[in-house]
Amino acid sequence: MYSEPRRVRATPAMVARLRKPVEAHKYTHGHALVLSGGAGRTGAARLSARGALRVGAGLVTLGVPPSAQMEVAMQITAIMLRRVADADALAALLEDPRITALCMGPGMGVERSAALLPVALAKGLPLVLDADALTALAGDKDLQAGLHAQCVLTPHEGEFARLAPDLANGLRDEPNNEPKNAISRAAIVREAAKNLGCTVLLKGPQTLVARPDGACSLHEAHAPWLATAGSGDVLAGLIAGLLARGLDTLSAAETATYLHAEAARSFGPGLIAEDIPDALPEVLNSMGV
Repeated sequence: MYSEPRRVRATPAMVARLRKPVEAHKYTHGHALVLSGGAGRTGAARLSARGALRVGAGLVTLGVPPSAQMEVAMQITAIMLRRVADADALAALLEDPRITALCMGPGMGVERSAALLPVALAKGLPLVLDADALTALAGDKDLQAGLHAQCVLTPHEGEFARLAPDLANGLRDEPNNEPKNAISRAAIVREAAKNLGCTVLLKGPQTLVARPDGACSLHEAHAPWLATAGSGDVLAGLIAGLLARGLDTLSAAETATYLHAEAARSFGPGLIAEDIPDALPEVLNSMGV
């Protein structure tokens, strides 16, 4: 029998993990690689990359196919750029030991995600999978078999239903199709994490994060303006940035979820996804980071 999920709050431990020591340098805080899709589809990955940089990753690189190189180069400054044409190019890039975390899926396209996932999974680095990467994963049992404890999956309910169809119906089986209570939903996410062998973050007004060992947390955002295109891409980037800095998967997912919601609450009505990373400095300052 599972216990009630722990509530995500800003704790002294969370604040301590977010601080940067005076003597640190950029490589102390890791290097996140965010993989992008082709021309005209790079916006989501750029949102992820900006989130990773704002949350404190020392360096962030966008890995783009050749068709998107000029488009992305015209849009970024502090974020770096590398051509990643195919799986071989990704494998070569990941030989760099300074890369400490990856983010895949936002705007990548299902085909590109499926082609690059085996290389990323085999490397064993902390890896956030969202959007198109989740779709590619859902349709391929071999890819699912490659998931490991350093992976974080960030599905919304529709993506969760494709990843764990045998469990998904249990999320909404109350009268009038109302959502089940948080404890019941947490049990389902815990089962999914155990079955998949990695951390699963189920996005929504009640965000649940579970690890394969049963550890689970709940965050109630109370931030309706997060219901906007691209907000999930930023969340994936925040997690990747924190993983790059060395946080474990559960702490990274919990901290990113908290900061994501607080940034939206701080900004308020009119929020769009681009505003979330830029609202983070105020949130971090208010926390005493």
